[in-house]
This record gives sequence, structure tokens and C-alpha cells, in this order.
Amino acid sequence: MTTPTELVRRDPEEIWTDGSLEVIDDIFADSFVLHDPAAPDDPRDRDAYRSYVESYREAFPDVEYEVEDVIADDDRVALRYTARGTHEGSFMGLEPTGDHVEVSGVEIYRVEDEEIVEMWTNYDALGLFQELGVVPSLEEFATED
Repeated sequence: MTTPTELVRRDPEEIWTDGSLEVIDDIFADSFVLHDPAAPDDPRDRDAYRSYVESYREAFPDVEYEVEDVIADDDRVALRYTARGTHEGSFMGLEPTGDHVEVSGVEIYRVEDEEIVEMWTNYDALGLFQELGVVPSLEEFATED
């Protein structure tokens, strides 16, 4: 029997870092729901999540996730992570910059019957867009007259 923590770690490690999208069918419920404030429409099933992952991996094909903390309680597992990658494809309308970026985030997963049924994700989108040069950094604001 797979523990919720073992199941959840497969998402950042195998799906996102390794690009093994077939793992989505093994660990996510068909009716999976993702809650992402940065996404215009929350993916509402496994296939929509696959498209969501593909869009990020096309923009950052060398993305690697480092899981820094895992906290589990009953049917919930929370991860704190840092993701690193190079912006080599279109991302949210932004053409590739070639910039290497690093972004931190937190995800909370809900597991039921050895499948991930729901996830809440939040990452430092402001920091990401600052690294990509779309939004000025705080230092740039401080030096403006």
C-alpha cells in the first residue's frame, strides 16, 4: 500500500522534473480538481491537468523541482518546493527570454483511495515575472525617482 506522502511526491519528482506524464494516469483521479490562482480556469480533470503540466514544461523544458518540506495529516499532504528552469518557450503570452528562473511554492494535496483528487497550489508568480523582466524588482522601484 502506498502512503499519501509517497503518492504525492511522485507529482513533482516524476511528472514535473522527469516529464513522465503517463504517471498522471497512475496517481490522479479522473475527476481531479486543481485550484491555482494563476490559472484562468482551474483544470477539472486528469486530462486538463496533463495539458496544464505540458504548457509549463514547454515553457521551461528543463524544470526541476526540489521538495524541501513535506507535512502530512490524514488525507492531506503539503509540499514546500523550489522549482528551477530555463524559459525556452512561450509562457502566458511571454516569448522565451532564455532566463534561468527559480520560484518557490506550496502545494496541498487531498488523497482519497490512493489517488490524488484535489490540489491547491500557490507559487511566487510575482517573483517569477520579476526574474523574467516583466515586472520591475523591488530594488528597481526603490531607486526610481
